Amino acid sequence: MDRLVFGTDGWRDIIADRFTFSNVARAAQAYAEHLIDRDQDTAVVGHDTRFNGDRFARVVAEVLAANGLRTLLCTTYLPTPALSFAAKHYQAGGGVMLTASHNPPAYHGFKLKGPYGGTATEAIYRDVAGRVANISPSDVKPYDGNRHPIESLDVRDAYYNWLSNLVDLEALRHFRGTLVHDAMGGAAGGWFKGFIEQAGLPIDVVELHSEPHPHFYGVNPEPLPQNLGELNEYMKHVETGFAVATDGDGDRLGVVLPGGAFFNSHQIFAVLLDLMNCRGAQGRVVKTFTVSRVVERLATARGLEVVETPVGFKYIVDAMLEGDVMVGGEESGGIGVSGHIPERDGIANGLLLAEAVVKRNTSLADLFATLEQEAAWKHAYDRLDLHLQGNELKDAVMKSLEDPPSTFAGRQVDFVERRDGCKLNLSENAWILFRPSGTEPVLRIYCEAATSSDVASILADADRFVASFG
Repeated sequence: MDRLVFGTDGWRDIIADRFTFSNVARAAQAYAEHLIDRDQDTAVVGHDTRFNGDRFARVVAEVLAANGLRTLLCTTYLPTPALSFAAKHYQAGGGVMLTASHNPPAYHGFKLKGPYGGTATEAIYRDVAGRVANISPSDVKPYDGNRHPIESLDVRDAYYNWLSNLVDLEALRHFRGTLVHDAMGGAAGGWFKGFIEQAGLPIDVVELHSEPHPHFYGVNPEPLPQNLGELNEYMKHVETGFAVATDGDGDRLGVVLPGGAFFNSHQIFAVLLDLMNCRGAQGRVVKTFTVSRVVERLATARGLEVVETPVGFKYIVDAMLEGDVMVGGEESGGIGVSGHIPERDGIANGLLLAEAVVKRNTSLADLFATLEQEAAWKHAYDRLDLHLQGNELKDAVMKSLEDPPSTFAGRQVDFVERRDGCKLNLSENAWILFRPSGTEPVLRIYCEAATSSDVASILADADRFVASFG
């Protein structure tokens, strides 16, 4: 019987390897038992545009229904934030989203959602993971369509109405420039433009890769510069506005500026912090271990408390459920704001960025430059994902860092943090973080320094450091 490993945001595996109909049914049975033991009677199920997403979602729905739960199954693919919203809208005990998010097309995944309309907490995942380890295929309750009907789920209009109360529609009516949405072949295709049209906003939205594509047009569906070649080329001919790129399931975003410059997740986080604060919102700023220090310094400059968590939006959700959180986010482009569900939402955040541009009467680039000055922190950042053959090299590198060096890349190591991986804080306001993936044979290396050339140099030394173990 396969061991199903739940990482920072659910279980992900390669389709037809461990991600099979049989194992998906086991995970669904574990989740059904979790809900029933908590006296919940309703669940929602959705899927993204990955291969066989509709069939995997149907398997989950049938298992949940066979256990006596009222089960609502999406009528077509939908973004993760819409499925999360559906859990709250229908007062469900929780939900399952079949998606591997930004992972390569060969992967599929099993994400859980809480009744509050957001990413499942660590406690929920721990309970379900513990249960599934003891469930065999023969333990899965059989489905009888006559006894256990499955209802259809179509939450688009309700989700759009919710967004209409989150964003400032009047401000958006004054947006000038081009808004481009690159869905990367994922589940947010058509949803960004659909909201603009339903809200009656006079904004012209240009769509790229909006049609669903199980192979995501040949790239990994993660909105990073190396995956956005066509979008970058398009934006070289745009003079005003900006482009939003959403990942495979639509909960994360990246931004490309006129001329083709990438506006990264840390810059987005800072702009959203500024917007929410200027709206009059108060509360804590919650950031994961991998987020730029420009965010915490900006928050501190405004008298806001900063909370740092391990990587994984579920930790941010824990803080949001405690209350008093203004904005929370992670390096990978997932950000949640007060007034919305406790969830990442690439569509909502793209709209909020447009609102910020209008209210500050400037471009995103100029707005961030102002925030950078306020924070007194020069920001340059990059990440290196090393795809390794198996986990041995990854494990060897991390073990070596248990006794960290006194210098790295020609800089003094001032102090070390181990909240999630190993972060070497270097002299001259630089740092580098080594963090192993929980779902793939990948070692992620994150770096921040004063200039792009400094970042490139430090990452090059990190690459050579890892190679020395091969």
